[in-house]
Amino acid sequence: MKSKVYFTKEITPEAVVKLYDMLGIELPGKVAVKVHSGEKGNQNFLHPDFWKPMVDKVGGTIVECNTAYGDASVGVRDHTEAHMKLMEEHGWTKYFDVDIMDAEGPDLIWEIPKGKILSENRVGKNIENYDSMLVLAHFKGHPMGGYGGALKQLAIGCASRAGKALIHSAGKTDDRFKTWEQHATNVEFPEAMADAASSIVNHFKSKIAFINVMKNLSVDCDCCAVAEDPCMADIGMLASLDPVAIDQACIDLVVNSNDPGREHFMDRVNSRNGIHTIEAAAELGIGSREYELIEI
Repeated sequence: MKSKVYFTKEITPEAVVKLYDMLGIELPGKVAVKVHSGEKGNQNFLHPDFWKPMVDKVGGTIVECNTAYGDASVGVRDHTEAHMKLMEEHGWTKYFDVDIMDAEGPDLIWEIPKGKILSENRVGKNIENYDSMLVLAHFKGHPMGGYGGALKQLAIGCASRAGKALIHSAGKTDDRFKTWEQHATNVEFPEAMADAASSIVNHFKSKIAFINVMKNLSVDCDCCAVAEDPCMADIGMLASLDPVAIDQACIDLVVNSNDPGREHFMDRVNSRNGIHTIEAAAELGIGSREYELIEI
């Protein structure tokens, strides 16, 4: 049976809530809302006022984890104090409760018995405080993963600093200062991301939902302090209970568009073997690449 992916060309805070309502799910208990806080200097990330009606609807807490940067010049989100200061500067704390899930250790270690690359994932321990998760992703390109969407939010986004190091090094090290010397290949890295993503999906099971926003379509991620400006016009927003299907649908919408920036965007995706993340996640059984796109 094909997964349902709901799509709208309207990109507004109110339309996000309408999309979520189409899913027919009520996320129970304490809801973790995974967002990308946006690196200091980044011009493309989606601001908290855009997400506010959706977060308010589920009564959620904004969750993030620290980055694994080994070089302080890359960004400021690699330790809690600076990360929280940036969350304040970007307006997140103005509207929401914010939880840096790996602010205090020890990390949780979740086994991945059927992982392609990783045998375990390391996540911020506070994730266990939540009963369900809403993943709000800004779909765009990425310097290493090719693209960023729901699967990256699950994988890199929910991993602690040590977990991020493990993913980037294909399990070779959990030391963020060494991982960049041992970076995974463009086959290992997407497979490691799929492994990590699977551990989050398997933890929350049926209590997780996904929304991808195809706006500000740069080839660079919101983690880039200096990001390239968008190369494509905005496309729309999607919602699904399947992280594989929603990312596949986004890729297909780019490929099937007539936008003159399409080739530049897809060159970034393909040069990093980005679609292999989707392939690997499907093989791990956390979703399907076969979907029904339902426009609303």
